[in-house]
Amino acid sequence: MKETTLCYIERGSEYLMLHRTKKKNDANHDKWLGIGGHIEPGETPMACVLREAKEETGLDLLDCRCRGIVHFRSDRWEDEEMHLFTAARFTGDIIPCDEGDLEWIDRDRLLSLTLWEGDRIFLKLLADGAEGFDLTLRYAGERLAGAVLNGNKLEIGG
Repeated sequence: MKETTLCYIERGSEYLMLHRTKKKNDANHDKWLGIGGHIEPGETPMACVLREAKEETGLDLLDCRCRGIVHFRSDRWEDEEMHLFTAARFTGDIIPCDEGDLEWIDRDRLLSLTLWEGDRIFLKLLADGAEGFDLTLRYAGERLAGAVLNGNKLEIGG
């Protein structure tokens, strides 16, 4: 099972989003995501998210907060445990990213982007100020087949 981090960097009413367009054989190709990546051996989730933010954006995060854990289960990809963060304070200048294009997107526009279906669930949790949540997302191919939040099954669209 892989362990990863994902961070939504905030600037006013915007999130810094990564449009994944540059990597070959990318399960996230053409999707919009926050910033993050794989936790290296011996690395903590916090150390990982700080490192990934610096590598992908050039920014140093100053107030990173862990908001929840997202468990991905799939019939196509390796299971994943993702530590979800937000950060509203940072220093530095944005650099080009070799995984795709970085863009500040107003939160009101987020749901119009090409996202994983399950991302819409945790983006709403973030918007509602949720912390300490445990979310399991089960995928059949690229379709969200089930979701459980803090032990309670969620109704998902069809």
